[in-house]
Amino acid sequence: MSIAILPMSKEFNWNSATVGLIQSSFFWGYLLTQIVGGIWADKLGGKIVLGFGVVWWSIATVLTPFAARLGLPFLLVVRALMGIGEGVAMPAMNNMLSKWIPVSERSRSLALVYSGMYLGSVTGLAFSPILIQKFGWSSVFYSFGSLGSIWFALWLTKAYSSPKDDPELSEQEKRLIMGGSVSKEPVTNIPWKLILSKAPVWALIISHFCHNWGTFILLTWMPTYYSQVLKFNLTESGLFCVLPWLTMAVFANIGGWIADTLVSKGLSITSVRKARTSIELLYTIMQSIGFLGPAFFLTQLSHVKTPLFAVLCMACSQGSDAFSQSGLYSNHQDIGPRYAGVLLGLSNTAGVLAGVFGTAATGYILQKGSWDDVFKVAVVLYIIGTLVWNFFSTGERVLE
Repeated sequence: MSIAILPMSKEFNWNSATVGLIQSSFFWGYLLTQIVGGIWADKLGGKIVLGFGVVWWSIATVLTPFAARLGLPFLLVVRALMGIGEGVAMPAMNNMLSKWIPVSERSRSLALVYSGMYLGSVTGLAFSPILIQKFGWSSVFYSFGSLGSIWFALWLTKAYSSPKDDPELSEQEKRLIMGGSVSKEPVTNIPWKLILSKAPVWALIISHFCHNWGTFILLTWMPTYYSQVLKFNLTESGLFCVLPWLTMAVFANIGGWIADTLVSKGLSITSVRKARTSIELLYTIMQSIGFLGPAFFLTQLSHVKTPLFAVLCMACSQGSDAFSQSGLYSNHQDIGPRYAGVLLGLSNTAGVLAGVFGTAATGYILQKGSWDDVFKVAVVLYIIGTLVWNFFSTGERVLE
């Protein structure tokens, strides 16, 4: 949508406020199924929940061009429906990873899975301009929406919610994966009062909001920034948008490897997830890099003089953002592995609210202000997130 919105806004004569509303409508539905998706995943298993989500959002994607031509209200509804499907994805993935991955490999595995999301953005941003130029903007939604059916066929035959359900695993493999950590049985009751009484849980929630404000602004508005400020055409906007997401995919895996290596060498999980000393600050704090790196590079955008350096700042911002995979996004499984889906649902609800407000607010800010104003808000929230994370989060288990 971030690429297709450029020709769509011209065809339907949408202003920046309307574009912001459309971009944010996805998050309305996405918000609704975060906690529900986590509950479903923890109770029913990640395979069923994620499979449902992909089929749902694929259908909504294919219906998007029809809705746009019927009128703005229909488009907003379909985009919200797409968000409902995608809302269950991250809680379901987190639930499955908590069951399939030993602690010593957690950061690497999470980074690898999430880098698939970044590479998906790379693919979409690279091919969307080509599809639009040859077949029109509708082809973007038809093409990528139909891919869900291929994935679903493979998922049904190859995926399992837990290692104990996989008939192809040997007993030795199951013992290696399942031994010595957390119960792999489905959750029957969720201790909401206990969960919400823990300061590290609230640190996750607040940090996720602060982190996602900047991330979602770049995700949804970057092509528009390239078009309006850097004067790139549609093809150039799509191609240059690829670089930051490609950088994220690479740096997420580098950060995951560093974090798991430090854990394997005997450092506490807390020292890897956040800073306690100046030495740890230099070598081990993934999440502070994930906050302060993007904040620094966004502040440089108002000083750059050439499009090349602007693109470089965007790439460095997103690349440092990817270190959050080994901090914020790994932390749910550290503090409460049995409730990893619910915890991700809780914190990502706050993250989605940042997407709702941030994406829409950007459109209104641009009508009365400038891109510098947009980036200043994101920088302030990154700094707040850094402070909250370092004062209140932990890498130790607080929920049994």
